Amino acid sequence: MRFTIKHEIRSRIRVHLQMKRMTFREADTMDYYLQGFPEICEAQVYERTADAVIRFDGDRARILEILKGFSFEGTNVPERIYESSGREASAGYRDRIIGSILVHCGKRLFLPLRIRLVWDGIKAVKYIWRGLRTIGNKRLQVELLDAVAISVAMLIGDYGTASNVMFLLGIGDTLEEWTHKRSVDDLARRMSLNVDQVWLLTDVGEILTDSSLVVCGDRVVVRMGNMIPFDGEVSEGEAMVNQASMTGESAAVRKCEGSVVFAGTVVEEGELTVTVTQVEGCGRFDKIVKMIEESEKLKSSLESRAERLADRLVPYTLAAAAATWLFSRDVMKAVSVLMVDYSCALKMAMPLSVLSAIREATEYGITVKGGRFLEAVADADTIIFDKTGTLTKARPTVKRVISFCEESGDELLRQAACLEEHFPHSVAREVVDAASDRGLLHDEMHTRAEYIVAHGIASHIDGKKVVIGSYHFVFEDERTIIPEDRRELFDSLPDAYSHLYFAKEGKLAAVILIEDPMRTECADVVTKLKEQGFARIVMMTGDSGRTAAAIAASAGIDEYYAEVLPEDKADYVEKAKADGRRVIMVGDGINDSPALSAADAGIAISEGAEIARQIADITISSEDLESIVVLKKLSTLLMKRIRFNYRTIVSFNSALILLGIAGILPPATSAMLHNSSTVALGLKSMTNLLPE
Repeated sequence: MRFTIKHEIRSRIRVHLQMKRMTFREADTMDYYLQGFPEICEAQVYERTADAVIRFDGDRARILEILKGFSFEGTNVPERIYESSGREASAGYRDRIIGSILVHCGKRLFLPLRIRLVWDGIKAVKYIWRGLRTIGNKRLQVELLDAVAISVAMLIGDYGTASNVMFLLGIGDTLEEWTHKRSVDDLARRMSLNVDQVWLLTDVGEILTDSSLVVCGDRVVVRMGNMIPFDGEVSEGEAMVNQASMTGESAAVRKCEGSVVFAGTVVEEGELTVTVTQVEGCGRFDKIVKMIEESEKLKSSLESRAERLADRLVPYTLAAAAATWLFSRDVMKAVSVLMVDYSCALKMAMPLSVLSAIREATEYGITVKGGRFLEAVADADTIIFDKTGTLTKARPTVKRVISFCEESGDELLRQAACLEEHFPHSVAREVVDAASDRGLLHDEMHTRAEYIVAHGIASHIDGKKVVIGSYHFVFEDERTIIPEDRRELFDSLPDAYSHLYFAKEGKLAAVILIEDPMRTECADVVTKLKEQGFARIVMMTGDSGRTAAAIAASAGIDEYYAEVLPEDKADYVEKAKADGRRVIMVGDGINDSPALSAADAGIAISEGAEIARQIADITISSEDLESIVVLKKLSTLLMKRIRFNYRTIVSFNSALILLGIAGILPPATSAMLHNSSTVALGLKSMTNLLPE
C-alpha cells in the first residue's frame, strides 16, 4: 500500500494513504490488520482523511514494512469484526451533533423571526408530547420538567430561551445516547463469541475443523460442557442446554431432534448434533448487545437506588418551581428551577460508570457480566478456590504412563487421548497434547463417550468397556480390579503426582502420572487478597487430603476441604451466605458449576470448561491469578466512583436550583450548566479507574 508520512515523533507515526477517504469497511479492515502485530501498541484509523496514527514499540523500519505490506484485498477479516464495528454509528452521531449546531446557529443568522418562531413552535410539540406521555403513564419524570419549562418560556414570549433549551436538550440526548451505545458496543465486542474449532460430522466420522470453514447445512457435534458455536436445528441427540446468555432463562432447557438452538448457549448435560442454519457473523453481536441493554444484572444496588431516587425527586422539583413562582411572582426564576433536575445526570453517569468499569476490566483479561457482580466482589469477605486448574497451573503435564497390562504405555496413552479429546478439562487437554507430542494418532476408535461429572469418562473400544477418571470412579463406582502380579507396582506409585486411572473390561490398564504444580503467583495473591479484606480464603478439591494439605500449606490457605463432590462445594457456599457472608467462588471445571452459580459472584478461569464460563458471572484470564487482585481493586474503586457521582450530582444541581431561585442564573444559563455538567460527569465516568 502506498502512503506518505504526515507527522512523526518517537514511537508514534501518522501516515496518509494515497486516497481521498476510506469507506467504513476499509477503515475497519486496516484497523484489524494493524492490531494484529505485536509491535503496534495502538492504532487509530480515520476514514474521512484516510489517515492512520500508530503508536509502536520497536523498530521504525519494521512499522514501515508492515504498512507497505498492507492491502485491502489481501487482508482476510472475520465478518464479526465488521458486524460489531461501531465506526459507522460513531460517525453518524458526530454528524448529528455538528448538524444540530450548524442548524441552530444558521437559523438565527439567516431566517426571519417569524419563520424561526414557527420552526421552534413545531419543535416544541415533540418535547411537550414527551412530557404529557409521562403523565399518561402515571409517572412524573424529567421529561415533564422539560415540557413545562419550554411551555412556560413560550407562553411568556421568551422564545430565545425556549429555543436554546430545546437545542441543549437535543445535544444532551444525542451525547447521552452516543456514550451509552459506545460503552455497550465496546463491551459486547469483547463478549462476542470466538470459537476457533468445532467437531464437524462427515461421512467418515467426526473431524476437528476450523469454525470459519463451516457453512450452513453442515452438522456439528456438541458434547456436555461445550458451547454451541452456531445457530441451528438439532438433527440428532438430546441434551439440557443453558440459554441464559441469549434468552435470560436461568434453568437449562431440554433440546431434542427438531429443536432450535442458539450460538453461545452451552450443553449442560447430554450430546447434540446440530445442523447449522447461521454461521459466524450472522446476528450474534446484536443478540449480545440486546442482552446487555436489557439485563438487570448490569445494575448494582447503588445504581438502582440512585435511579429510583432520580424519579422520586421530579415532583419535588415541580413543587419547588411552583413555590418559587408563588412567592416571587417571577416566571423566569421558576423556569430556572425547571431547567435543572437530578434525573439526567444520575441516569447517565451511573450506568456509564458501570459499563466503563466492565470495559476496563476486559483490558486486564477480565470479563464481567454486570455491575451487580462488581458490587458483590467489592463487598465480598469470603473467597473459595477450586484446586486443579485454578490454584494449580491450567496446563498440567503428563510425566509418565505406567502400563498394568500387555499393551505399551504409548498405546494406552493413545486410547486415553481418544476419549479425553471430547471433554473440557485441563487434565483432559494435557492427555491429548501429550499424545500429540509423541506423534500418537488417535482417530475415532470408540463408541459414544459418556462424561460423568467430577468422575470420568466411560465408553467402548473394540467392543470392550473402558473407563478413565478418578480413583473413586474407577475403583469404587466401576469396581475395577488391580492385576495381582501388578499390585506391588500399584502400591509404589509416586505420591508427588496426581493419578489418572484407565481401565478396560473391569481391570486396571494404566495409570497416567500428572504433574500439577501450584501457580508461582498463588501465595502472593492469597496474601494480597487478605490485605484487601477477605476474612476467609478457602480451598476445595476432589483430590486426596494429602495433596490438598500440601497445596494449601504452600499457598498460605488455612481452611481447605478435600475429596469433595460438586454438591459439597455448592452446599458450603449456601451455608456461608446463610451466615451473612458475601461469597466469591473461583473455579474452572464442570464440577465447579453448581458452586459458581450459588455464589454472590462466580469467577471462572478462561481456559476452563465452557459451561463454567457460561454460568460464571465473571471470567478471568488463566495466565495469572493476579487478575483477581485487580478485580477487587477495580470493584472497590467503582463503588467509590458511584458514591462520588451521587454526591456531586446532588450538590451541584441543588446549587443551580438555589441560584435560579435567587435570580442569579437565567433559565438558559441554568440549562447550559446543567447539561454541560451532566455530559462532563458522564465523560469522567468513562475514564479508567486504575492508574496506567
